[in-house]
Amino acid sequence: MEKRRVVITGMGVVSPVGNNLETFHKNIMDGVCGIDLITKFDTADLPSKVAGSVKDFNPAEYNLETPFVRRNDLFSVYAMAAATQAMQGNEEGWDPDRLGVYIGSGIGGFDTMMREMHKLEAEGPRWVSPLMIPTMIANMASGNVAIRFNAHGVCIPVVTACATSTNAIGEAYRAIKDGYADGVIAGGTEAPINRLSIAGFANAKALSKSEDPNAASLPFDKRRAGFVIAEGAGVVLLEEYEHAKQRGATIYAEVCGYGNTCDAHHVTAPHPEGTYAAKAIKMALDEAGYLDGKDVLYVNAHGTGTALNDSSETAALKKALGETEARRAMISSTKSMMGHLLGAAGAVEIIASVLALRDGMVPPTINLNEPDPACDLNYTPNKAVKADLTIAVSESLGFGGHNGAVALRPMIFSR
Repeated sequence: MEKRRVVITGMGVVSPVGNNLETFHKNIMDGVCGIDLITKFDTADLPSKVAGSVKDFNPAEYNLETPFVRRNDLFSVYAMAAATQAMQGNEEGWDPDRLGVYIGSGIGGFDTMMREMHKLEAEGPRWVSPLMIPTMIANMASGNVAIRFNAHGVCIPVVTACATSTNAIGEAYRAIKDGYADGVIAGGTEAPINRLSIAGFANAKALSKSEDPNAASLPFDKRRAGFVIAEGAGVVLLEEYEHAKQRGATIYAEVCGYGNTCDAHHVTAPHPEGTYAAKAIKMALDEAGYLDGKDVLYVNAHGTGTALNDSSETAALKKALGETEARRAMISSTKSMMGHLLGAAGAVEIIASVLALRDGMVPPTINLNEPDPACDLNYTPNKAVKADLTIAVSESLGFGGHNGAVALRPMIFSR
């Protein structure tokens, strides 16, 4: 069977640097730092005191009714807000059996688990909410979005830690390409900013301890000392190309390749040589028809700001592209501005990559003032750069060794 082309026809974002595409895009191009001191709870006894928190979020702006917000964990609410943006103007023209949802979460309803556990310990089992399970479980963002948009087709909420939403979008691409759906609402969502998650990640030596928001998330900088936890959601509408044309949909970019591998090395540490991350990147670019010396490539790096990730990721890019092409590539980590949205990071970064392709502008890696010699590629320090981009790849690396990469082209360069 002939493989079908897959395009992006809708995008939505809730993030520390903006809760709609316009604000998000302006802020990442302007190098705005969305990281700040945590104010929603006391951090006096916590080793990490900053986060990428969503600001000025108003559910009513996305037609989310108060009962829905009250009944659901914040990770589901963020997902619905992002999905509503992605589906705006795209609600009509679907066979419900051919519309699917792949929205994942690395953790799910963390706040709900904590709240109900406190009830159990303080008041006893009978006071635990009967809604705890459907509010907490990580698939419920996909379930809620499917209900809202009458999507009866494929529905798989991927969970691969920090690679979750890159894998979700990649798997949705394959579902459409191989004929299992005409469209998939795909992405990731996360609401992990609470005392327990910060204690857990910090005790695993993963989080930055800096109290200066501009010195906390430092991808590829030799001062880096851990990532900054963040929250939000990113959702895209993927659609078969001919179906999108028939609907008269706006087409932002074409999804042209996907790679998915596992380090099978360690539960938290990446493979030090980046071997299998490189394979995922190369798989995506090969499928997209990447041409050495001709394509102008943008890489939205995983770029967490941890010591092991950034050096192994640099090695992975050199393996995937070859030394010469790796040095030609234009690379940045938007986590420098937002922190790490865990399961939502990949989708938000794919959206950033689509916008970079559309406008021919590479977002910066902010606060990259002391480059690490082990991270010696062009990581676009501090200021956005204009470039005639012809292809982009967004890659994500998750605990458990999960590696995912999605390749994109602007429609004018599509096959």
